[in-house]
Parts: sequence; structure tokens; C-alpha cells
Amino acid sequence: METEVQEKVLDVLIVGGGPIGLACGIECKKAGLDYLIVEKGVLTNSLFNYPLNMTFFSTSDKLEMGGIPFMSISHKPTRNEALEYYRRVYMTWKLRVNLYEEVKTLSKKADLFEIITSKGSYLSRNLILATGFYDLPNLMHVAGEDLPKVTHYYKEPWPYIAQKVLVVGGANSAVDVALETWRKGAEVTMVMLGDSVDPNVKYWVRPDIENRIKEGSIKAFTNSKVVEIREKEVLIQTPEGVVAIENDFVLAMTGYVPNFALLDQLGVELSLDERRQPCYDQANQESNVPGVYLAGVVCGGLNTREFFIENSIVHAEQIVKDILRKK
Repeated sequence: METEVQEKVLDVLIVGGGPIGLACGIECKKAGLDYLIVEKGVLTNSLFNYPLNMTFFSTSDKLEMGGIPFMSISHKPTRNEALEYYRRVYMTWKLRVNLYEEVKTLSKKADLFEIITSKGSYLSRNLILATGFYDLPNLMHVAGEDLPKVTHYYKEPWPYIAQKVLVVGGANSAVDVALETWRKGAEVTMVMLGDSVDPNVKYWVRPDIENRIKEGSIKAFTNSKVVEIREKEVLIQTPEGVVAIENDFVLAMTGYVPNFALLDQLGVELSLDERRQPCYDQANQESNVPGVYLAGVVCGGLNTREFFIENSIVHAEQIVKDILRKK
């Protein structure tokens, strides 16, 4: 299928239709800028891919945007409540969003950016990258990671009833998965790089997982890592040597990484340390490439715990203010 060529020049093209991308769209609309949001999946694709029963760490009021109240049944909203809230934000503000349209290439020609997607071609004076990080899993790079029984995403516990499940990781996602699958009848083993679960695990969940491990309901290998995954077993490097355990499913909750490929295409510089943080001005979110702005989690590079919805919404206002200053 031939791509549709967009002849007119946009003021702003926003890559990513998550909460921060929507916040950027709202600010663009308020400022009268000609904008477009391009999202490769569903609206707020990252939230859609969260576990079905996930509860946010943030309270609902801190996730609000565009002057629209976020009402939830309890103090901390659920995944479904967040999906409904951001759908209402999208509908209320009548935001211009192209869904199921993946950005393939980004390039700068003179003072304009050319964006090639799976469905068309666009020209824009400015780019906002609000791509998040949930689409690209942080791989373990071990033999057998590509087996069908291995997943880096978790939805619900029902497929794992009476199965031998290995949960890789010790942060919030891994802890939630371990507890939920265990409560539905899975035989759960955890593998953690550190000597305990992550100290940043939700305070109301941490005692639960620690008690399950202490009583032996959930087995845990600490200071350990997976070295090979096989059809019926997994090899784990422990302080005492390599251990083989029987296994039916591996749920690798090892985190996710930003889409560095899009940054590289534009020449956005990354720090040389282990964080690989993109270069940008914290006052206006503009990268080292003039006209390319970064919003949300992508700003943290591999440190995906630094930015959240609640402390990134302000990026939208900062960016649009700078774009207007240049007009």
C-alpha cells in the first residue's frame, strides 16, 4: 500500500499517544498550534498493556490533565479507571490522534522534519517524542529467551493455574505477578539480582511478598540470574553454583527500555554512562537537536523510574511555551 503524502506543514508532530502525548496535544490545541499525535497502538497503549488488575502507585488527582477531574473508587486508581479517564480526556478535548500508525523513520531536512509512518508521510516544524518505554522489553539475552513459554508482559493469572512459574525480577511488577499467580495456584519461584526485593516496592505489598518468601510459599533465589531457559527447566546461576529447576512458564519482569532507535535517527545525543540519558534542556525539554523535544519517561534513558505521569505532565506546558516563543 502506498503511503499518503501530507503536503502541508504541521507546527508540531507528537510521537506517542500515551498520557504525556495527550497532555502535549492539549497544550498545542490551547495555543492554536497545528498538531498531530501519532500512536502505533491503541490510545494510551502502554496503559492498555498493563496487567488487568494493576493499581497505580499515584493517586488519581495527580494523574489529572486538561482541567478534567479524575474520579476513582479508591484513593489509587486501577488500570481500567485510567483507561476510561484518558479516553474522556481524548474525547472531551477532541484531540487529533492517529491510532495504529507506527513511526518508521524521522529525519530533518533544512528547517523541517519528515516523518514516515506505516500509513503516511508528514512534514512538521517541531517534533515531540513522548514514546514512553513500555513497548520494548529489557531482554535478559540468554539462550531460550525466545521460547513460547517466555513472556515480558503479564496480563492475568489464569493461564498459570497449577503451573511451575519462574518470575524474573524483584521490583513492583515482579512482586505483583508472583503474588497474583501464587494466589491462583501456581508454584512460584522468583529470581532476583539483589539480595532482597527492591526497596521501592509498594509499601503495602512489600510485607506480603517478604512473608510469603519467609514461609516458603514462594521460593526465591537472591543474588542470582537466569543463564539458560529450556523447554522443561531453567538454569539459574546462584552464589552456590548453577541450579536447574523444573519450569512451565517464565515471566520476565525485567523492565523496559526507551526507543533509542528514533533518537538515533535524529541525532539526539545520549550520555556515555550506564543511564544513556538523552541530552535535553530541563527548562524547555528541547534536545540537542533544535526543534526536537522530549516529554515523559523517555527523558530518563535507561533510568525508567525517574519520570512518571504525575511529574511529566508539566513537560507539555514547558515545550509548547518554548515553541510559541520561537514563532
